[in-house]
Amino acid sequence: MQTLFSNIKGDRLIWAIAALLAIFSFLPVYSAASNLAYVSGDGDTFNYFVKHFLHLFLGFAIIYGVHKIPYRYFRGLSMIMIPVVLVLLAVTMLQPDVAESATNAKRWIRVPLVGFTFQPSTLAAVVLMVYVARYLSKIQDKKITFKESILSLWMPVFLVLVLILPANFSTTAIIFTMVIVLTFLGGYPLRYLAIIVGSGLVVLTLFILTAKAFPEAMPNRVDTWMSRIENFSNGEDTEADYQIEKAKIAIASGGIQGVGPGKSIQKNFLPQSSSDFIFAIIVEEYGLAGGLFLLVLYLWLLFRIVIVSQKADTVFGKLLVVGVGLPIVFQALINMAVAVELFPVTGQTLPLISSGGTSIWMTCLAIGIILSVSAKREEIKMQEDYEDNPLEILSETI
Repeated sequence: MQTLFSNIKGDRLIWAIAALLAIFSFLPVYSAASNLAYVSGDGDTFNYFVKHFLHLFLGFAIIYGVHKIPYRYFRGLSMIMIPVVLVLLAVTMLQPDVAESATNAKRWIRVPLVGFTFQPSTLAAVVLMVYVARYLSKIQDKKITFKESILSLWMPVFLVLVLILPANFSTTAIIFTMVIVLTFLGGYPLRYLAIIVGSGLVVLTLFILTAKAFPEAMPNRVDTWMSRIENFSNGEDTEADYQIEKAKIAIASGGIQGVGPGKSIQKNFLPQSSSDFIFAIIVEEYGLAGGLFLLVLYLWLLFRIVIVSQKADTVFGKLLVVGVGLPIVFQALINMAVAVELFPVTGQTLPLISSGGTSIWMTCLAIGIILSVSAKREEIKMQEDYEDNPLEILSETI
C-alpha cells in the first residue's frame, strides 16, 4: 500500500476531491438503488452496491494508469482515437431498436463476449476535447484562416456531433458548448467562432425540420426535446414533468439537515433516482448541507483545474486540462440545475456520484489526464530543485 501511494503523482487535492466524491456516493447510490431493486423484482440492493463499487474501483484504476502516461502522448492518441469513436458512434446510431425505453437504446452499444453496455458518446467527448486542444496548441503564434481550420478542426467536431445528435441532444449541446469555450480560450478568432455558432444553429434547425417531416426516421426524439423545453418554459404541469415534481418534493422534504441516510421517501417514486436525479435524493437525505457540500467539492475541483492549467509547462498542457476538466464541473452544475428546475431535463449524470459504469470511467479518464499534466509539472519542479540543491534532494531520496 505504501508503495502504491508513493507512486501516486500529480495534484494531491484533485486526488482527494475525486476520492471524497467517490466515497460519498456509496450511501445515496445504495439508498436510491432500492427502488430499482424492487422494480426489477429481486429486491436485492446489495448487488447494486457491489456493482457501483466495481465501477469506481475500475475508474480509479483508470485514473492511476492514465496519470502515469506522459501527457504529450495524448496528442497522437487523439488522432488515432477520432476515427475509432466515429466508427463506434456510427455503429451505435445504426443499430436496430431492440425496444422502446426511457433511456433510448441507441445511446448504448453492447460489447461482445464481455456482455456489458458502453456509451460511446462519453468517450467521444473526452477524445474530441483532447483533439481540439492539440489543434489549438499547434496553431499558436500562427495566422489562422477559417478555410484551413474547416477540415483540420471543425470537420471532426461536426461528424462527432452529428452522430450523437439523433439520440442525445443534451450531450451534443454540452460538447458543442465546451468546444466553443475551449477554442475561445485557445485564441481562435471570434469572427470565425461566430460563423461556427451560427452554422451550428442552422444545422440544428434543419435537423429538427427534417425530423418533423420524416418522424419515422427518429421516432419520439425531437418531440421529446421540444416537449421538455416547452413544458419548462411554460411551467405546465404535464406527465413529462413527473420527474421534476418528485425531485422538487424530495428537495423540499430535505430541509436544512435532511431526513437522514437511507430514509428518502421519493426514491420509491422518482425514476432514475440513482443516476440522473440522485442530487434530489442527496438533498432529501442530507439536506441543504449535503447539497452545498457537493457543490463546494465541484467548485473546488474547478479551482484546482484552473491552477493545474496555469502551471502546465506547455500550451497543449494548459488547453488539455481545461478541455477535459471543465466539462466535468459543467455537467455537475447542469445535473444540479435540472433537479431544482433551473434547466429542463437533460439526462446528464452527476460525475463520480451517479451510478453507471461508462460515465464514471470517462470522468476518471479525464481526471487521469489532468493528473498526468500535473505530474509533469511536479517532475520539472523536482528537477529544478535538484539543480539548485542536489545534495539536499539526494539526502531526502535516500
